[in-house]
Amino acid sequence: MICLLIVGFYYVHYQVHSYDERIITKIDNLDTSRWNKPRVAIVFGASVYSNGDLSPVLEDRVDTAIQLYRAHKVDRILVSGDNRHPSYNEPKTMREYILNHAVEPHDVVIDFSGRSTYETCVRARDVFGLRRVVLVSQGYHLPRALFIANRIGLDAVGMAGDLRLNQEIDYHSAREWAAEVKAYYNLNFKPPIVNVDERIPIN
Repeated sequence: MICLLIVGFYYVHYQVHSYDERIITKIDNLDTSRWNKPRVAIVFGASVYSNGDLSPVLEDRVDTAIQLYRAHKVDRILVSGDNRHPSYNEPKTMREYILNHAVEPHDVVIDFSGRSTYETCVRARDVFGLRRVVLVSQGYHLPRALFIANRIGLDAVGMAGDLRLNQEIDYHSAREWAAEVKAYYNLNFKPPIVNVDERIPIN
């Protein structure tokens, strides 16, 4: 039984990492020149501190998206995250940070219901009408994000936002193993319910 569990675990891990060749680590290596416009970068939410500061993980993601925008690799930035509590709002805080770095307000779009990687990807497709995207996150998270996005029909590449090392990376990398199993289960057996009632096409 234990052997079967180990084999199954590694099979899931292999499947989740089947899109790893789509991970890009240098902005200059991302070629979106032939993409239909607007070209969109999706930034996944992460922790925001009680004082309103972005956590190092989230700040790296957002800074990477800003670099993509300034390099004319993308035209819009879709920020997606958790705002389930009145005192906690990841996407709003992300948008304010981006606007403070000279990005045009029209070019920053908020998804207030992206409470998980799966929800963010499904809503990008069904609510915002996206078909081709750049996913912005850390290298430890991108394999799962790319697996979900491409399996649900998005043509997605990943831009690694690993701008600095911090103490959270080891924790998140270990946590990611369990999240991979959940992602595989959601895609193959029991998809979560996602709120896709509205339509907000990005143009």
